[in-house]
Amino acid sequence: MERRAFDIRGLVQGVGFRPFVYGIAAEHHLNGFVLNLSGGVVIEAEGDATALDEFCRDLSRRAPLLARIDSISWECRPPRGDVDFRIAASVAGGAAGVFISPDTATCHDCLRELFDRNDRRYRFPFINCTNCGPRLTIVRGAPYDRSLTTMAGFAMCNLCLAEYEDPADRRFHAQPTCCPQCGPRLQLLNGNGTRMTGDPLSTFVAAIQAGRVGALKGLGGYHLVCDARSAGAVSELRRRKHRDEKPFAIMVKDLAAIGALCDVNPEERELLHSMRRPIVLLKRKSEAVVAEAVAPGNPHLGVMLPYTPLHHLLFEEYGDGPLVMTSGNRSDEPIAYEDEDAVRRLRGTTDLFLKHDRPIHVRCDDSVARIVTGRELPLRRSRGYAPEPIRLPLPCPRPILAVGGQLKGAFALGRGRQAFLSHHLGDLDHYEAYRAFEKDVTLYKDLFDIVPELIVHDLHPDYATTHYALRRGVPTFAVQHHHAHLASCMTDNGLNEPVIGVTFDGTGYGPDNTIWGGEFLVGDYRTYRRAASFRCVGLPGGDRAVREPWRIALSYLRDAGESDVFLDRILEASRRTVRTMLDRGINSPLTSSAGRLFDVVAVLAGVRDTVNYEGQAAIELERLATGIAEEGHYPFAIEQPTVPEGPQVVDTRPLILAVVTDVKNGVDAAVIGRRFHTTLVEIIVAVCRRLHEETGIDAVLLSGGVFLNILLTAETEERLTQDGFRAYRHSLVPPGDGGLCLGQLAIAAAVLGQ
Repeated sequence: MERRAFDIRGLVQGVGFRPFVYGIAAEHHLNGFVLNLSGGVVIEAEGDATALDEFCRDLSRRAPLLARIDSISWECRPPRGDVDFRIAASVAGGAAGVFISPDTATCHDCLRELFDRNDRRYRFPFINCTNCGPRLTIVRGAPYDRSLTTMAGFAMCNLCLAEYEDPADRRFHAQPTCCPQCGPRLQLLNGNGTRMTGDPLSTFVAAIQAGRVGALKGLGGYHLVCDARSAGAVSELRRRKHRDEKPFAIMVKDLAAIGALCDVNPEERELLHSMRRPIVLLKRKSEAVVAEAVAPGNPHLGVMLPYTPLHHLLFEEYGDGPLVMTSGNRSDEPIAYEDEDAVRRLRGTTDLFLKHDRPIHVRCDDSVARIVTGRELPLRRSRGYAPEPIRLPLPCPRPILAVGGQLKGAFALGRGRQAFLSHHLGDLDHYEAYRAFEKDVTLYKDLFDIVPELIVHDLHPDYATTHYALRRGVPTFAVQHHHAHLASCMTDNGLNEPVIGVTFDGTGYGPDNTIWGGEFLVGDYRTYRRAASFRCVGLPGGDRAVREPWRIALSYLRDAGESDVFLDRILEASRRTVRTMLDRGINSPLTSSAGRLFDVVAVLAGVRDTVNYEGQAAIELERLATGIAEEGHYPFAIEQPTVPEGPQVVDTRPLILAVVTDVKNGVDAAVIGRRFHTTLVEIIVAVCRRLHEETGIDAVLLSGGVFLNILLTAETEERLTQDGFRAYRHSLVPPGDGGLCLGQLAIAAAVLGQ
């Protein structure tokens, strides 16, 4: 007879871990207890040594679906002669170490009950258990208990309470537990917010089938919904939402329905059907019955499967056809999530609202991902992922808050070796998004009992996050934008060594007061140097040139010695203004941006002169180039540093002149796009070879928003590997600004820990 005390750390609270322990203890005839303590689980189990060994193995190999075990340790204790195994009361002591589970898709057990006519939760839209349902979006504070969630207003009936208190039940301590007798209820409102009679779900479905636009309250906010097969309905939604061309996401009933619309490989199928249920970008089939206006001119569709009971009930009535399921907002506003605000903001956009009376406390958009070379590449990390922690390579010597950047906002709290990343918050240019940022920072600090002693921010002085950091009365630490990208990718891959960081994006403030974006860094968490960079060119109009890329194209043409008459489709008066700005240095900051170079080539090739959303020109250029056989590459030059310790410079002028020659010779835009992508791969490989010769470093990291480009990322990874490099890219956080906070946090932890 032995007694062992186990200490288990990780995501083990609020995920059914104690009843799981109770069950396997009974299987192995062990006595003792299990309880929650300081964010972990403590077990004392007594019995036969062989049974204890098997019990220990089962703790990790049979853990609940939502659990994530970081460590299991144990030590022997004197036997106490316990006569049973029990779930003991949790020990108070603050929220230190508590992990809150992400919201997760409805599990198979709950789905079976949902459609079982003999079950008391038959067709109940809010069915859940310890393995599924709302978590982050309903939390108001710590500890994670029903009284501190938005379920506090729904008193459990006797049957639900009995399940909640039964250690053998899969709803033991599932805080959102409810049923038709005691839980939330659906409500239907017309477009003005007035209550409607009749069955809410059936009436809503009938309206969608009739070509109308509806607003549906989900886990983390409202979606705008319409029939994705109806060109009229989708076009009307675009008009009302003021969203001209940016693709809409769609939701379909099941994997079979997806197979009728898109090509799906095994990795994509697994990601689609995971408990996280992100939107996954898939290649559209030519015969897919989806309105062209869903994703104009795009060979891909953003597709997701139902992830709430309400979604499953919706498709049971609607059928197998796809539904547009896009964020409930207008243009680029944050998603609406509070009922009164949703009615106010979406009035005129939607014909009716299908809502419920369970409040959403944390606004949380859908996550977006794609599969590249067999692995997940996150585009937006939010619902289903946040706030699950990511392990840091070095511990934080004190609590740290990293506030990220201005676009694709996300923040991170660091304690020990854990980084708790927030959900996606949107672009902080919007006041509502910034308010959500402030509110959710406070919530996360309370949830995880972290009081930051340092705030890390971007070097850019005008970012809203920089202003936030400097006004807190807490010590601050500024991190250069592309160094943060490098460190983010290092952390994503668990690296702690000198690396070459290829950091390509649209905008990042450089310490030399120029706009960086086509950078080759050599360094680690503590230090970096700008080893190489694209040639700097004036950006006439600053942010306006991002919306009107013909301006930057004109700048590149002049830099290469080419006349801007090549852009004679642009009014001469407009070109004259830009020429004057460049000649006099008026609002024309210098930039080395790789993102802007994509824009330039798209303009020169005739793809588009202005954009309606971020990255549109680059996305369309990639789309044209994909599937085109390799056509060789354009010339470029790599110049030695012009100042001591300065960067090597990738001279893009030969590339620009060659593109112009191709255009004048009538070369198709798709071929130009393909050659441009191949040229970027050649540039990356050539520069990395030089840096390897100088430093001996063979680890190359690909980070920054440009590496959301599948064609570029896949071919660069392949070429670097062929050349003997160890190539790394993102798989846990987005390569764009949504992953900045993780890099900021890792850098601060390393510098403080020196």
